[in-house]
Amino acid sequence: MSETAATRAPATAVPRARQIVGEPHAGWRSAIYRVMFESETRAGQVFDIALVIAIISSVLVVFADSVPALHERWGTAFEMAEWFFTLLFTAEYVLRFVCLRHPMRYAKSFFGVIDLIAILPTYIALLVPGIHVLIDVRVLRLLRIFRIFKLTAYISEYQALAMALAASSRKIFVFLSVVILIVVVMGSLMYVIEGPEHGFTSIPLSIYWAVTTMTTVGYGDLAPQSGLGRLLTTFMMLVGWGTLAVPTGIVTTEIALHHRSASGGLGGVLPGIGPAHRTCPSCGEPHHVESAQFCHKCGASMADMAGQETTISQ
Repeated sequence: MSETAATRAPATAVPRARQIVGEPHAGWRSAIYRVMFESETRAGQVFDIALVIAIISSVLVVFADSVPALHERWGTAFEMAEWFFTLLFTAEYVLRFVCLRHPMRYAKSFFGVIDLIAILPTYIALLVPGIHVLIDVRVLRLLRIFRIFKLTAYISEYQALAMALAASSRKIFVFLSVVILIVVVMGSLMYVIEGPEHGFTSIPLSIYWAVTTMTTVGYGDLAPQSGLGRLLTTFMMLVGWGTLAVPTGIVTTEIALHHRSASGGLGGVLPGIGPAHRTCPSCGEPHHVESAQFCHKCGASMADMAGQETTISQ
């Protein structure tokens, strides 16, 4: 890479999310944007950590307020704390909205909807006091903790897990299809073997028994009485033990393959992974596979480097 390209690369490595919501060009909106949307900055990291603490604290207040004894004694304090967090999250939502060049794109995004859901229940309950069920929706604030994955220290781990899940999705789908087939067949057999006189009054109820047995939960509300039924139950338990380990093994294998390919340990072994690698234009971290979209160290976008590769020195 030439000196000019190396100098220009950090400026052009703009994450895709910033391009979607529209980073402001200058002024106070740009300053707010850097704090609230750029986790690679020191101020952004502090803000994200403070936000996670506020989210967890607000959910703990909801949990404590649901306990009758605590509500009777500390109900007023819980209500004041809830209004504090609601106003805090409202101010955060408004600031996020006004500092963007394309605020409606943020409002329609996943985190935009979750941010809105985090503050609406309290206001709706104020306008319609009888709607107490909406208060429980505040627990959805926990979903906002996924913002922590923007922190630089967690980007590589998050990408590794996401890539492993995506790579193993078809295998897991096939596995779940086989499990569903086994559950349906075994549940139907148990309905034929035991019948309504032993509590297996329908095939769906028998399938419910098969699910609880295969997952080794075994509530005990349905139990076979005949010898053949108990033999089938034993078989289902043994099959359940084996099936529980399959998804874990699939995902673990994909994670291991991702780490080895990212470090160049599988050169020439896997399709698309050869003795070449790409270097991050922002931090200079090497050993990125050709299909990488973001740096596994700093999180910078590598979209503009799609066609560029650097050969590993022997």
